[in-house]
Amino acid sequence: QVQLVESGGGLVQAGGSLRLSCAPSGRTVSGYRMGWFRQAPGKEREFVAGISWNVGSTCYADSVKGRFTISRDNAKNTVYLQMNSLKPEDTAVYYCAADRRWDMCFSDKVDYWGQGTQVTVSS
Repeated sequence: QVQLVESGGGLVQAGGSLRLSCAPSGRTVSGYRMGWFRQAPGKEREFVAGISWNVGSTCYADSVKGRFTISRDNAKNTVYLQMNSLKPEDTAVYYCAADRRWDMCFSDKVDYWGQGTQVTVSS
């Protein structure tokens, strides 16, 4: 079992930036793909970004390309989501995801989820 802990959410004005972090509690995620999803009120959870274990592959939703960057520090066992040029429509609960599958765009099921961190972008 992998427990993922997110941090870094908050309230920011449109055009601002935030960096989210996700780290597993109590174990390494060596060999795991990791990613971020988000869920806005009244909407389904949607994929945001994913990254492979060796950092060789990344994938982004069209809505965040050019504004968000996913990265990971395997020595620190942590994945990050740098969010720039934030828009009110980016407001959502952001979830970290991880497992040993291979699709960096997370088009298949996800084994492990974090509890989520709220990101609110004011206009």
